[in-house]
Amino acid sequence: MKTMWRRTCGLALAPLVMASAVACGNGSDQASEGTTLRVIVNITPNLTEKYWNDLFDTYEKSHPGVTVKLELTGTISADAKLRQDLAAGDPPDVAQQITPTADTASLFADLSDQPWTAKTPLADQYAIDGKHYVVGVGEQIQSLVFYNKAAFEKAGIDATSIRTMDQFTAAMGSLKGAGYKPLQTAGQWVTGSQFSMMADAGVLTADPAWTAKRKDGKASFAKSDYLPYLEHYKSWIDEGYLDKSALGLTYADGQTAFLNGKSAMYIMGSFFVPAADAAKKSDEIGVFTMPTDGAYPSGQFGNISNPYVVVNKSRHKAEAIEFVKWTTTDPKAIKSQLASDANLREGFTYPMSSLGSSVQKILDKAPSVIVKSGKNQPIAGFSDELNKQIQSLYTGSSPAGAADGLDKWWNSQS
Repeated sequence: MKTMWRRTCGLALAPLVMASAVACGNGSDQASEGTTLRVIVNITPNLTEKYWNDLFDTYEKSHPGVTVKLELTGTISADAKLRQDLAAGDPPDVAQQITPTADTASLFADLSDQPWTAKTPLADQYAIDGKHYVVGVGEQIQSLVFYNKAAFEKAGIDATSIRTMDQFTAAMGSLKGAGYKPLQTAGQWVTGSQFSMMADAGVLTADPAWTAKRKDGKASFAKSDYLPYLEHYKSWIDEGYLDKSALGLTYADGQTAFLNGKSAMYIMGSFFVPAADAAKKSDEIGVFTMPTDGAYPSGQFGNISNPYVVVNKSRHKAEAIEFVKWTTTDPKAIKSQLASDANLREGFTYPMSSLGSSVQKILDKAPSVIVKSGKNQPIAGFSDELNKQIQSLYTGSSPAGAADGLDKWWNSQS
C-alpha cells in the first residue's frame, strides 16, 4: 500500500507527543509529495486501525496527492490527544470523536459557511451560538440493556416485564441465583458511561433541561434524581451483582466477557451490535430499553456518531474540510461508518442482524432521543469526573458522597 509506511510511522508514536511529518519521513519533505492529513481517530473493537486504513484508502484513491495518516489516542481521549499535540506546537488536521463546547470552539474551524453541514445528522442540536464546528455521520442510542437469552431462560425471567429499577434489580438477583454474573462492567471509561446510559434515561426524560439548570446553579446532583440512581448502583455492588474486579478490565475485555456468556446483562450503546455480529452471537442476545424510576419507555440517551472537527491550526485547512465533507456526505463512506458501529441515519439503510433490528425497533418506539449538546452539554471534563466518582463507589464511597463529589467538582470549574 502506497501510504502504509507513513501510517506505521505515525502509529508507533501515537501514545506520545507526535513527531513532525518531516521527522517521521526520515528527513524528507513530505509537502513535496503532496498533502498529508493527520487525523486523530477513535479506536474501538469495531473501529480498528485496519478499518480506518481501508476506509481512508478509498479517499486517497479519489484524491491523488493526498495521504491520510492515522494518529491514535492510546489510553487517552481524543480531546486529550489533541491538546497534547497543540501544546507541542504540532497540530493535527482533523480529529474524530470530539464534541466542541462554547469554551473550546475556538480550537476548531467554523464550518457554517459550508452548505453541506446543515444536512448532517443532529447539526442544529450540536450548533454553538448558531455555528457549526462539528459534523457527524449518523446518530446512536445508548440507553440499552443487552442480555443473554439462555441466562434469562434459565433464571425464568421475561425481559419484556422489566420496566422499573426495582424490577431490574430483582432480575439481577434471579440471575445470580442461576449462577451468572448479573451485570457486566469494566474499567477505563466504561463505568461512568454505563451509569450515564442508565441514569440519564430517567433523569433527562423527566427534565430535558436538567444539565442547563446545573450549569446555571439551579440544580445539584445531591438534590436531584441522580442520587437514587447512585443508590441503585451502589446496592448492586454491595449485593455482588457487579464484580469489583471488573474495574481491572478494559472495554474490550468486558465486552468479550459478556459475549462469552460469563455475564447475563450488559448496558451499552447501539455500537455494541457489530461486535455481537462479528462474534456470531447476535441471535443469542436480546435487548430492551433501559428501565427507569419514571416514564417507560424513556427517551433514549443518544448522540452524534462518528463526529469530525477540523482543527483551527491545521496547516492544510481547505484540504481538511474537503476530507471531512467526504467522510460525512459520501454515500459509500456513510454506509461503511454506519454499519461499522451499528449507527443510524435517515435515508440510509444497510443489512442488519436480528439484534440490530431489535435496536432499531427500540429507537422507533422511543419518545425522544436525549442529546447532551448546546446548553445541555456538561462542562468540559465532566465525563472523566463522573467516571472517577462512579468507580469510587467500588472502593467505599457512598452514593451521597459521590453526588457531593460531583457537585464540588462542578462548582470548582466555574
